[in-house]
Amino acid sequence: MQDALTRLTDHWTARGCLVAQPMNTEVGAGTLNPATALRVLGPEPWRVAYVEPSVRPDDSRYGDNPNRLQTHTQYQVILKPEPGDAQELYLSSLEALGINLAAHDVRFVEDDWASPALGAWGLGWEVWLDGMEITQFTYFQQSGGLTLDPVSVEITYGMERILMALQGVRHFKDVAYAPGVTYGEAFGQAEYEMSRYYLDDADIDANRSLFETYAAEARRMLDARLPVPAHSYVLKCSHAFNVLDARGAIGTTERARAFARMRGLAHEVAGLWAERRAELGHPLGDAATRPAAGAAPAALPEIDAPGTFALEIGVEELPPHEVGRTAGHVTERLRDALEAAGLLPDEAVIDTYATPRRIIVVAAGVEPREPDTEQVVKGPRLAAAYDADGRPTKALLGFARGQGVDPAEVRAVTVGGGEYAGYVRHVTGRPAARVLAEALPRIVAGLRAEKNMRWNAPGLSFARPIRWLLALLDEHEIPFTVAGMTAGRTTYGHRRDARAVASAAELVATLRAAGVEPDPAERRRRVIASATGPARRAGGAVDFAAESALVEEIVNLVEEPVAVLGAFEEGYLELPPEILTTVMKKHQRYLPVRSPSGALLPAFVTVANGACDHDTVRAGNEAVLRARYEDASFFFAQDLRRSPEQIKRGLERLTFADRLGSMADRAGRIDGIAEELAARLDLTDAERETLSRAGELARFDLASAMVIELPGLAGTMAREYARRAGEPPAVADALYEMELPRSSGDAPPSGIVGAVLSVADRLDLLAGLFAVGSAPSGGSDPFGLRRAALGLTAVLRAHPRLAPITVEDGLAVAARHQPVEVAPQTLAEAARFVARRFEQTLLDEGHAVAVVRAVLPHAGSPAHAERAAADLAKLRDDARFQRLSAALQRVLRILPPDAEPGYDPALFTDRAEHRLHEAYQRVRAALPGRPALPEFTEAASALAHPVDLYFDAVMVMDEDPALRANRLGLLASIRALVGGVLDWREVG
Repeated sequence: MQDALTRLTDHWTARGCLVAQPMNTEVGAGTLNPATALRVLGPEPWRVAYVEPSVRPDDSRYGDNPNRLQTHTQYQVILKPEPGDAQELYLSSLEALGINLAAHDVRFVEDDWASPALGAWGLGWEVWLDGMEITQFTYFQQSGGLTLDPVSVEITYGMERILMALQGVRHFKDVAYAPGVTYGEAFGQAEYEMSRYYLDDADIDANRSLFETYAAEARRMLDARLPVPAHSYVLKCSHAFNVLDARGAIGTTERARAFARMRGLAHEVAGLWAERRAELGHPLGDAATRPAAGAAPAALPEIDAPGTFALEIGVEELPPHEVGRTAGHVTERLRDALEAAGLLPDEAVIDTYATPRRIIVVAAGVEPREPDTEQVVKGPRLAAAYDADGRPTKALLGFARGQGVDPAEVRAVTVGGGEYAGYVRHVTGRPAARVLAEALPRIVAGLRAEKNMRWNAPGLSFARPIRWLLALLDEHEIPFTVAGMTAGRTTYGHRRDARAVASAAELVATLRAAGVEPDPAERRRRVIASATGPARRAGGAVDFAAESALVEEIVNLVEEPVAVLGAFEEGYLELPPEILTTVMKKHQRYLPVRSPSGALLPAFVTVANGACDHDTVRAGNEAVLRARYEDASFFFAQDLRRSPEQIKRGLERLTFADRLGSMADRAGRIDGIAEELAARLDLTDAERETLSRAGELARFDLASAMVIELPGLAGTMAREYARRAGEPPAVADALYEMELPRSSGDAPPSGIVGAVLSVADRLDLLAGLFAVGSAPSGGSDPFGLRRAALGLTAVLRAHPRLAPITVEDGLAVAARHQPVEVAPQTLAEAARFVARRFEQTLLDEGHAVAVVRAVLPHAGSPAHAERAAADLAKLRDDARFQRLSAALQRVLRILPPDAEPGYDPALFTDRAEHRLHEAYQRVRAALPGRPALPEFTEAASALAHPVDLYFDAVMVMDEDPALRANRLGLLASIRALVGGVLDWREVG
């Protein structure tokens, strides 16, 4: 290991890095060393590399866990400004360590980084070596609350993991640290004793006192304008907090207060450091991003027949969910540009390709140039263009001179109905290359993602850096320039494999020859085909239908799918299968292998990116999974030593949201809301007893070690731990089902108790978070309120027994349990939010827009609205319903919004009024309290003919105020009777 550290130092110093020293106080990551945390601020260039022992008390495992240590070794590199080829520099550093990139599967997997306590964030990846995370690779965007310019790239190596992979050992203790000395021999005692200290023996009062002392000293140093010692004391403050947290001594309020305090200090340190460097005149120089120099106009080619155009935008690895979305956006923008210029005839074909590292659009049949056009140029009004003798006036002569035409060429033109002097200019169509050269920079510069970052390319902001551009029209280059990058004919296979492309039509074939499959559909086919055989050899199969979402993610993680079969020890099958598959799928993107009966087998399929040594990749991935299962076994055993009630006490230490208390407070609210809702329902005694006990334990598993580590197992672990603790099966199932549905399309709870708890959970989330101003805005929805609204309506639709609960009523119940005031307008806003989600759900299910809008008055009762939508879809073509709808719409159109129901038959003056009154009375008597639409139509059809006769015979808006008010009152009574059935104005 010491040799590896030396090699990395040699590698990076040869590339301009100075060697800094580790921080002389405990830090949780190399990022916190002032050589990173402070030096990334401001405009000065900075390249540094150093070893950083990183101390994380919460990762203490007494030295027993093979992969997790309270003190692990990071190797930290900062390149400021980011050089444009940081990935290549990093990969060459792996080669310097002796890693054969051709044999191993090295992957950059999306992993955005943020430290709210430091006001710092960046976008980047975990780097995987045969499935093991060995490096964090981040483009810093902000630190200390300050936007960074220039952007730095941070590369953080996890040295123990790298050496375990290189040396082929299963436990960090077995790593050869120096000749004849293992890691365990050198540091095992310290690992055990510090774990003892952090988990068992640290004095809580002493560390609380240290926290206060350190925070006060940081404050004093800031007041003295000394940012370096202030930063040091903020780090000491952070470590004291981490010790207290590992001891389980931090409550919700204390956590929020401590975080706010440390964040405030860190922000002040950052600002003061930036000020001090500016005062010193930035001794290291100024590398802030400057606008790119404009490119000299390039000669553009011309073609004389329809041709093929290819655009490739080369990027560093995109997040999987951005691949298809970005490809669609680029295709749409290019299509729009070509169509607007008349370059895309009906027979033209546009194909889209996308991988994590490239977006490609190929358009075949592009016309060689725009059609010529005629443009009418308007001059002065015709009356002012000639004098009485017909000679051109000064106005006309000036117009002709300004347009460069002979006055004799000017003639009368009609523009907007007016007569003007003007002329028709012949506009020669631009060559296709010119159109493309003007449109393509806008397309590239306009790329945006869900999360965007900056890099050393002025004017660009996208999910990940854009590194190359290819643009070919047939065999000709279209050399447009964006942010200093000029498009050419060079593409790249895997990593450093540069290839010249002869023509646009040959781009895809060139990539395939380089081992890159650009077509997602073909990659999907290969993933499935290549995984099927290995799974069969293991005696099972992959359930590709059940794993479709994972397959789609894998498709957009690799450019050349290569399936590798791996195995794990059968003893791990004693863990609940949900734990095993969650680790496999969520953490490692492995495809589980199942027996014909559906039971999990001790095997998995990983999909590597390109040709590799299968034995090497298999061994690496098996070691990773073994370590993760060891972690899971540790957490599982730790949780089983406590009862559900004991685990639940940990909720007090988990913050829910500002002003809404802890997760324990939230769990209590869910219990109370569920009990209040249940009072409105027809539940059996057994169901009420189950609800009472399940409510007491609601969300307890969120404080379990397993769910803290693997949040996706919430509900699953509640059921597992409840069963093992001897809780009745109905209680255990309800605790699981209250988490359902987890996502759109997921099954709702099957039992009524789980359904009540599920509804209570989502009502609490909506009422509370809307009350504190945390409603979703734009694409931001950190608390998943859109998902909560969809889940709420899905459960209410699925359980007819929940019909007495409406969204509005449920939100009002939830509001009474909140620790903050929930204003009526806030509840109304939350109800509208749920209604909009429900509206979209119905539209997505294929209901016509008019049908959905017509049933929206029932959005608060989703099951009733769903039935009404289905009934309306059937009735819309029914002649009797159409006549009734038309009659009712006549009533609604004439009524002012403020018309009140009520009338006096004694004021009727026409037989038609009596007939409508009698029909209204009969229908009102015949209608049940909340009729289904067919019932309503059957009863209310008796109104249609009397309404038509009424409007034919009666002047509603009579000059006599008394008659007018009486007639409007009769119609308003009909509106009140039918208004709750549908929004008749939307029926059409």
